[in-house]
Amino acid sequence: MKIPNSYLIIGLLFTFTTACTHSDAESTHGRASENRQARGVTSLPDFVSLAKDLQPAVVNVSAILATNEDGAQGEVPPQDPDDKQMMGELFGIPSPDAPSSQRSQGSGFIIAAEGVILTNAHVVEGAQRITVKLVDKREFEADVLGKDPHTDIALIKIPAKENLPTLRLGDSDALQVGEWVMAVGNPFGLENSVSSGIVSAKGRHLGAAYDRLIQTDASLNPGSSGGPLIDLDGRVVGISKAIVSQGGGNLGISFATPINLIKEILPELQSNGKVTRGWAGLAVQEITPALAETLGLAKPSGALVAGVVQGGPAERGGVKVGDVITELDGKKVTDALELPLWIARIPIDKRVPMRVQREQQEVKLDLTVAALPEAQLRASTGKNG
Repeated sequence: MKIPNSYLIIGLLFTFTTACTHSDAESTHGRASENRQARGVTSLPDFVSLAKDLQPAVVNVSAILATNEDGAQGEVPPQDPDDKQMMGELFGIPSPDAPSSQRSQGSGFIIAAEGVILTNAHVVEGAQRITVKLVDKREFEADVLGKDPHTDIALIKIPAKENLPTLRLGDSDALQVGEWVMAVGNPFGLENSVSSGIVSAKGRHLGAAYDRLIQTDASLNPGSSGGPLIDLDGRVVGISKAIVSQGGGNLGISFATPINLIKEILPELQSNGKVTRGWAGLAVQEITPALAETLGLAKPSGALVAGVVQGGPAERGGVKVGDVITELDGKKVTDALELPLWIARIPIDKRVPMRVQREQQEVKLDLTVAALPEAQLRASTGKNG
Protein backbone atom coordinates (compact mmCIF):
# COMPACT_ATOMS: atom_id res chain seq x y z
CA MET A 1 0.00 0.00 0.00
CA LYS A 2 1.38 3.37 -0.95
CA ILE A 3 0.60 6.40 1.18
CA PRO A 4 0.80 9.82 -0.54
CA ASN A 5 3.70 11.96 0.60
CA SER A 6 1.30 14.62 1.83
CA TYR A 7 0.05 12.20 4.50
CA LEU A 8 1.79 11.40 7.74
CA ILE A 9 2.01 8.02 9.39
CA ILE A 10 1.67 9.11 13.00
CA GLY A 11 2.41 6.91 16.01
CA LEU A 12 -0.44 7.29 18.44
CA LEU A 13 1.72 8.05 21.46
CA PHE A 14 2.09 11.67 22.40
CA THR A 15 -0.91 13.32 23.99
CA PHE A 16 0.58 15.21 26.94
CA THR A 17 -2.91 15.92 28.26
CA THR A 18 -4.51 15.44 31.63
CA ALA A 19 -6.71 12.34 31.79
CA CYS A 20 -10.42 12.94 32.30
CA THR A 21 -12.51 10.97 34.75
CA HIS A 22 -14.59 7.95 33.79
CA SER A 23 -17.17 5.91 35.68
CA ASP A 24 -16.31 2.48 37.05
CA ALA A 25 -17.07 -0.46 34.78
CA GLU A 26 -18.35 -3.94 35.58
CA SER A 27 -16.08 -6.99 35.81
CA THR A 28 -14.56 -8.39 32.60
CA HIS A 29 -15.89 -11.16 30.38
CA GLY A 30 -19.46 -12.33 30.49
CA ARG A 31 -22.14 -11.21 28.12
CA ALA A 32 -19.78 -10.21 25.27
CA SER A 33 -19.27 -13.69 23.88
CA GLU A 34 -22.34 -15.53 25.22
CA ASN A 35 -24.90 -14.32 22.71
CA ARG A 36 -22.97 -13.74 19.48
CA GLN A 37 -24.74 -16.59 17.69
CA ALA A 38 -28.08 -15.43 19.05
CA ARG A 39 -27.49 -11.99 17.57
CA GLY A 40 -27.00 -13.52 14.11
CA VAL A 41 -25.11 -12.07 11.18
CA THR A 42 -27.87 -9.59 10.39
CA SER A 43 -28.21 -8.15 13.92
CA LEU A 44 -26.37 -5.06 15.06
CA PRO A 45 -23.28 -5.64 17.23
CA ASP A 46 -23.77 -5.29 20.99
CA PHE A 47 -21.06 -2.75 21.73
CA VAL A 48 -22.76 -1.81 25.01
CA SER A 49 -22.12 -5.24 26.54
CA LEU A 50 -18.63 -5.40 25.06
CA ALA A 51 -17.69 -2.05 26.54
CA LYS A 52 -19.04 -2.88 30.01
CA ASP A 53 -17.31 -6.25 30.08
CA LEU A 54 -13.94 -5.22 28.70
CA GLN A 55 -13.22 -1.65 29.77
CA PRO A 56 -11.99 -2.64 33.26
CA ALA A 57 -8.98 -4.42 31.73
CA VAL A 58 -7.90 -1.41 29.63
CA VAL A 59 -5.43 0.94 31.33
CA ASN A 60 -3.86 4.35 30.89
CA VAL A 61 -0.08 4.20 30.51
CA SER A 62 1.89 7.38 31.12
CA ALA A 63 5.62 7.90 31.24
CA ILE A 64 8.08 10.52 32.35
CA LEU A 65 10.52 10.53 29.45
CA ALA A 66 14.28 10.75 29.57
CA THR A 67 15.59 13.83 27.76
CA ASN A 68 18.80 15.00 26.17
CA GLU A 69 21.03 17.48 27.97
CA ASP A 70 19.57 20.34 25.96
CA GLY A 71 16.09 19.37 27.18
CA ALA A 72 14.86 18.05 23.82
CA GLN A 73 12.97 14.79 24.03
CA GLY A 74 14.92 12.09 22.20
CA GLU A 75 11.93 10.28 20.70
CA VAL A 76 10.39 13.30 18.96
CA PRO A 77 11.32 13.20 15.25
CA PRO A 78 12.68 16.32 13.56
CA GLN A 79 10.08 18.38 11.68
CA ASP A 80 9.87 21.40 9.48
CA PRO A 81 9.17 24.62 11.44
CA ASP A 82 5.62 24.93 10.13
CA ASP A 83 4.91 21.26 10.84
CA LYS A 84 6.45 21.57 14.31
CA GLN A 85 4.05 24.33 15.27
CA MET A 86 1.06 22.40 13.97
CA MET A 87 2.07 19.15 15.66
CA GLY A 88 2.75 20.99 18.91
CA GLU A 89 -0.73 22.47 18.91
CA LEU A 90 -2.48 19.22 18.05
CA PHE A 91 -0.46 16.64 19.93
CA GLY A 92 1.43 18.54 22.59
CA ILE A 93 4.80 17.60 21.13
CA PRO A 94 7.30 19.93 22.80
CA SER A 95 9.56 22.32 20.96
CA PRO A 96 13.33 22.03 21.57
CA ASP A 97 13.18 24.76 24.21
CA ALA A 98 10.47 22.99 26.22
CA PRO A 99 11.09 21.95 29.85
CA SER A 100 13.41 18.98 30.28
CA SER A 101 10.77 16.69 31.84
CA GLN A 102 8.02 15.53 29.49
CA ARG A 103 5.08 13.21 30.06
CA SER A 104 3.74 10.94 27.36
CA GLN A 105 0.50 8.97 27.39
CA GLY A 106 -0.77 5.86 25.72
CA SER A 107 -2.94 2.84 26.39
CA GLY A 108 -2.50 -0.78 27.36
CA PHE A 109 -4.47 -3.80 28.52
CA ILE A 110 -4.04 -6.48 31.17
CA ILE A 111 -3.31 -10.00 29.90
CA ALA A 112 -2.43 -11.71 33.20
CA ALA A 113 -4.28 -11.33 36.51
CA GLU A 114 -1.04 -10.66 38.41
CA GLY A 115 -0.67 -7.35 36.56
CA VAL A 116 1.07 -8.10 33.23
CA ILE A 117 0.14 -5.51 30.60
CA LEU A 118 0.64 -5.27 26.84
CA THR A 119 1.27 -1.87 25.26
CA ASN A 120 3.32 -0.34 22.44
CA ALA A 121 7.07 -0.13 22.80
CA HIS A 122 7.07 3.51 21.67
CA VAL A 123 4.74 4.36 24.57
CA VAL A 124 7.43 3.49 27.11
CA GLU A 125 10.58 4.10 25.05
CA GLY A 126 13.04 6.28 26.94
CA ALA A 127 10.86 6.33 30.05
CA GLN A 128 12.39 7.18 33.42
CA ARG A 129 9.17 6.27 35.21
CA ILE A 130 6.04 4.50 33.97
CA THR A 131 2.67 4.93 35.69
CA VAL A 132 -0.36 2.74 35.01
CA LYS A 133 -3.83 3.99 35.94
CA LEU A 134 -6.65 1.49 36.25
CA VAL A 135 -10.31 2.14 35.53
CA ASP A 136 -10.98 2.45 39.29
CA LYS A 137 -8.47 5.34 39.42
CA ARG A 138 -5.76 3.42 41.29
CA GLU A 139 -2.24 4.15 40.06
CA PHE A 140 0.81 1.87 40.06
CA GLU A 141 4.40 2.31 39.00
CA ALA A 142 5.25 -0.26 36.33
CA ASP A 143 8.41 -2.15 35.40
CA VAL A 144 9.31 -3.13 31.83
CA LEU A 145 9.51 -6.91 31.43
CA GLY A 146 10.51 -6.76 27.77
CA LYS A 147 10.35 -4.76 24.55
CA ASP A 148 10.41 -5.63 20.87
CA PRO A 149 10.92 -2.57 18.63
CA HIS A 150 10.33 -4.58 15.45
CA THR A 151 6.68 -5.19 16.34
CA ASP A 152 6.46 -2.09 18.58
CA ILE A 153 5.36 -4.22 21.54
CA ALA A 154 6.25 -3.82 25.22
CA LEU A 155 5.37 -5.98 28.18
CA ILE A 156 5.11 -4.18 31.52
CA LYS A 157 4.02 -5.27 35.00
CA ILE A 158 2.43 -3.55 37.99
CA PRO A 159 2.58 -4.86 41.61
CA ALA A 160 -1.04 -5.92 41.96
CA LYS A 161 -2.07 -7.35 45.33
CA GLU A 162 -5.20 -9.01 43.97
CA ASN A 163 -6.23 -10.65 40.73
CA LEU A 164 -6.98 -8.05 38.08
CA PRO A 165 -9.47 -8.30 35.18
CA THR A 166 -7.89 -9.50 31.95
CA LEU A 167 -8.56 -9.58 28.22
CA ARG A 168 -8.38 -12.78 26.22
CA LEU A 169 -6.24 -12.98 23.09
CA GLY A 170 -8.10 -13.98 19.94
CA ASP A 171 -7.13 -15.20 16.47
CA SER A 172 -6.25 -12.39 14.07
CA ASP A 173 -5.78 -14.85 11.21
CA ALA A 174 -9.49 -15.68 11.40
CA LEU A 175 -10.43 -11.99 11.24
CA GLN A 176 -12.15 -11.11 7.97
CA VAL A 177 -12.34 -7.89 5.98
CA GLY A 178 -15.69 -6.26 6.70
CA GLU A 179 -15.94 -7.70 10.22
CA TRP A 180 -16.97 -5.41 13.09
CA VAL A 181 -14.29 -4.44 15.62
CA MET A 182 -14.14 -2.18 18.66
CA ALA A 183 -11.17 -0.13 19.85
CA VAL A 184 -10.65 0.95 23.46
CA GLY A 185 -8.02 3.44 24.57
CA ASN A 186 -7.17 6.85 25.98
CA PRO A 187 -7.14 9.29 23.03
CA PHE A 188 -5.81 12.67 24.15
CA GLY A 189 -5.92 11.32 27.71
CA LEU A 190 -9.69 10.73 27.61
CA GLU A 191 -9.76 7.50 29.58
CA ASN A 192 -11.45 4.32 28.39
CA SER A 193 -12.87 5.82 25.21
CA VAL A 194 -14.58 3.35 22.89
CA SER A 195 -14.85 3.54 19.09
CA SER A 196 -16.04 1.03 16.55
CA GLY A 197 -15.69 0.25 12.88
CA ILE A 198 -14.91 -2.55 10.49
CA VAL A 199 -11.77 -4.27 9.29
CA SER A 200 -10.92 -2.36 6.12
CA ALA A 201 -7.99 -4.53 5.03
CA LYS A 202 -5.38 -6.96 6.29
CA GLY A 203 -1.68 -7.38 5.62
CA ARG A 204 -0.90 -3.68 5.25
CA HIS A 205 2.76 -2.68 5.13
CA LEU A 206 3.87 0.77 6.32
CA GLY A 207 7.63 0.32 6.00
CA ALA A 208 8.81 -1.74 8.98
CA ALA A 209 10.25 -5.16 8.18
CA TYR A 210 7.54 -7.18 9.92
CA ASP A 211 4.52 -4.99 9.16
CA ARG A 212 1.45 -7.03 8.23
CA LEU A 213 -1.04 -4.70 9.86
CA ILE A 214 -4.80 -4.69 10.25
CA GLN A 215 -6.41 -1.59 8.74
CA THR A 216 -9.63 -0.35 10.32
CA ASP A 217 -11.88 2.69 10.15
CA ALA A 218 -12.44 2.62 13.93
CA SER A 219 -11.54 6.10 15.13
CA LEU A 220 -8.09 6.23 16.76
CA ASN A 221 -6.15 9.28 17.88
CA PRO A 222 -2.94 10.10 19.74
CA GLY A 223 -3.09 8.32 23.09
CA SER A 224 -4.94 5.29 21.65
CA SER A 225 -1.61 3.61 20.96
CA GLY A 226 -1.26 0.30 22.78
CA GLY A 227 -5.00 -0.15 23.27
CA PRO A 228 -6.81 -3.33 22.19
CA LEU A 229 -8.72 -3.91 18.97
CA ILE A 230 -11.50 -6.32 19.91
CA ASP A 231 -13.77 -8.60 17.88
CA LEU A 232 -17.43 -9.27 18.66
CA ASP A 233 -16.47 -12.29 20.79
CA GLY A 234 -14.69 -9.91 23.14
CA ARG A 235 -11.23 -11.14 22.21
CA VAL A 236 -8.22 -9.02 21.33
CA VAL A 237 -7.33 -9.34 17.65
CA GLY A 238 -4.87 -6.44 17.42
CA ILE A 239 -3.03 -3.65 19.23
CA SER A 240 -3.60 -0.09 18.01
CA LYS A 241 -0.39 1.28 16.51
CA ALA A 242 -0.70 4.14 14.01
CA ILE A 243 -2.97 6.38 11.96
CA VAL A 244 -2.75 8.02 8.58
CA SER A 245 -3.38 11.74 8.95
CA GLN A 246 -3.17 14.94 6.98
CA GLY A 247 -2.68 17.68 9.54
CA GLY A 248 -3.28 15.51 12.62
CA GLY A 249 -7.01 14.68 12.38
CA ASN A 250 -8.43 11.20 12.10
CA LEU A 251 -9.30 10.25 8.51
CA GLY A 252 -10.72 6.81 9.21
CA ILE A 253 -7.48 5.01 8.33
CA SER A 254 -5.95 3.36 11.39
CA PHE A 255 -3.65 0.39 11.88
CA ALA A 256 -3.21 -2.33 14.48
CA THR A 257 -0.59 -5.05 14.93
CA PRO A 258 -2.21 -8.50 14.54
CA ILE A 259 -2.39 -10.33 17.87
CA ASN A 260 -1.14 -13.60 16.34
CA LEU A 261 2.16 -11.92 15.49
CA ILE A 262 2.41 -10.87 19.14
CA LYS A 263 1.44 -14.28 20.52
CA GLU A 264 4.40 -15.75 18.63
CA ILE A 265 6.90 -13.64 20.56
CA LEU A 266 5.21 -13.38 23.99
CA PRO A 267 6.92 -16.43 25.59
CA GLU A 268 10.40 -15.22 24.62
CA LEU A 269 9.57 -11.64 25.58
CA GLN A 270 8.44 -12.80 29.02
CA SER A 271 11.45 -15.06 29.63
CA ASN A 272 14.27 -13.07 27.99
CA GLY A 273 12.98 -9.51 27.80
CA LYS A 274 13.72 -9.40 24.08
CA VAL A 275 13.16 -11.40 20.90
CA THR A 276 15.89 -13.17 18.93
CA ARG A 277 15.18 -13.43 15.21
CA GLY A 278 16.73 -15.11 12.23
CA TRP A 279 18.62 -12.89 9.77
CA ALA A 280 19.83 -13.43 6.22
CA GLY A 281 21.52 -10.10 5.50
CA LEU A 282 19.57 -9.14 2.42
CA ALA A 283 17.06 -6.54 1.28
CA VAL A 284 14.22 -7.46 -1.03
CA GLN A 285 11.57 -5.66 -3.05
CA GLU A 286 8.28 -6.64 -4.57
CA ILE A 287 8.05 -7.83 -8.17
CA THR A 288 5.86 -5.58 -10.30
CA PRO A 289 4.43 -6.70 -13.66
CA ALA A 290 7.00 -4.49 -15.41
CA LEU A 291 9.85 -6.01 -13.40
CA ALA A 292 8.55 -9.52 -14.06
CA GLU A 293 8.61 -8.86 -17.80
CA THR A 294 12.13 -7.41 -17.62
CA LEU A 295 13.41 -10.36 -15.58
CA GLY A 296 11.75 -12.93 -17.79
CA LEU A 297 9.32 -14.15 -15.13
CA ALA A 298 6.04 -15.76 -16.11
CA LYS A 299 4.20 -13.73 -13.46
CA PRO A 300 4.98 -11.06 -10.82
CA SER A 301 5.91 -13.46 -8.05
CA GLY A 302 8.89 -13.96 -5.74
CA ALA A 303 11.21 -11.47 -4.04
CA LEU A 304 13.80 -9.45 -5.93
CA VAL A 305 17.11 -9.16 -4.07
CA ALA A 306 17.88 -5.44 -3.94
CA GLY A 307 20.86 -5.60 -1.59
CA VAL A 308 23.16 -8.08 0.13
CA VAL A 309 25.11 -7.39 3.32
CA GLN A 310 28.82 -7.99 2.83
CA GLY A 311 29.87 -11.06 4.78
CA GLY A 312 26.28 -11.82 5.78
CA PRO A 313 24.51 -15.19 5.55
CA ALA A 314 23.01 -14.47 2.11
CA GLU A 315 26.35 -13.51 0.58
CA ARG A 316 28.02 -16.56 2.13
CA GLY A 317 25.23 -18.69 0.66
CA GLY A 318 25.81 -17.33 -2.85
CA VAL A 319 22.87 -14.92 -3.14
CA LYS A 320 23.48 -12.02 -5.54
CA VAL A 321 21.79 -8.69 -6.15
CA GLY A 322 19.26 -9.18 -8.97
CA ASP A 323 18.36 -12.73 -7.95
CA VAL A 324 14.67 -13.48 -7.58
CA ILE A 325 13.99 -15.69 -4.57
CA THR A 326 11.25 -18.11 -5.58
CA GLU A 327 11.40 -20.66 -2.76
CA LEU A 328 12.71 -20.78 0.82
CA ASP A 329 12.82 -23.87 3.01
CA GLY A 330 10.36 -25.65 0.76
CA LYS A 331 7.81 -22.80 0.65
CA LYS A 332 6.98 -20.87 -2.51
CA VAL A 333 7.66 -17.15 -2.22
CA THR A 334 4.72 -15.31 -3.76
CA ASP A 335 4.82 -12.12 -1.67
CA ALA A 336 8.15 -10.39 -1.02
CA LEU A 337 6.73 -8.78 2.13
CA GLU A 338 6.32 -12.20 3.74
CA LEU A 339 9.98 -13.17 3.33
CA PRO A 340 11.41 -11.17 6.28
CA LEU A 341 8.86 -12.81 8.60
CA TRP A 342 9.73 -16.26 7.30
CA ILE A 343 13.43 -15.68 7.82
CA ALA A 344 12.83 -14.24 11.30
CA ARG A 345 11.06 -17.44 12.35
CA ILE A 346 13.89 -19.76 11.24
CA PRO A 347 16.02 -21.02 14.18
CA ILE A 348 19.50 -19.52 14.44
CA ASP A 349 22.22 -21.51 12.61
CA LYS A 350 19.67 -23.64 10.77
CA ARG A 351 20.60 -24.37 7.15
CA VAL A 352 17.67 -24.12 4.75
CA PRO A 353 17.39 -24.67 0.98
CA MET A 354 16.66 -21.73 -1.28
CA ARG A 355 15.79 -21.47 -4.95
CA VAL A 356 16.45 -18.32 -6.96
CA GLN A 357 16.04 -17.34 -10.57
CA ARG A 358 19.19 -15.80 -11.99
CA GLU A 359 19.39 -14.73 -15.61
CA GLN A 360 16.32 -16.87 -16.38
CA GLN A 361 17.96 -19.95 -14.88
CA GLU A 362 16.97 -21.66 -11.64
CA VAL A 363 19.79 -21.85 -9.11
CA LYS A 364 19.69 -23.95 -5.92
CA LEU A 365 21.41 -22.45 -2.86
CA ASP A 366 21.69 -23.10 0.86
CA LEU A 367 21.20 -20.37 3.44
CA THR A 368 22.45 -20.65 7.03
CA VAL A 369 20.47 -18.19 9.11
CA ALA A 370 22.26 -16.02 11.68
CA ALA A 371 20.93 -13.98 14.60
CA LEU A 372 19.70 -10.49 13.80
CA PRO A 373 22.53 -8.07 14.75
CA GLU A 374 21.90 -5.29 17.25
CA ALA A 375 22.52 -2.66 14.55
CA GLN A 376 19.70 -4.15 12.47
CA LEU A 377 17.53 -4.29 15.58
CA ARG A 378 17.86 -0.53 16.06
CA ALA A 379 17.26 0.22 12.37
CA SER A 380 14.03 -1.74 12.20
CA THR A 381 12.44 -0.30 9.06
CA GLY A 382 12.51 -1.57 5.50
CA LYS A 383 11.90 -4.92 3.83
CA ASN A 384 15.05 -6.55 5.22
CA GLY A 385 15.60 -10.08 6.36
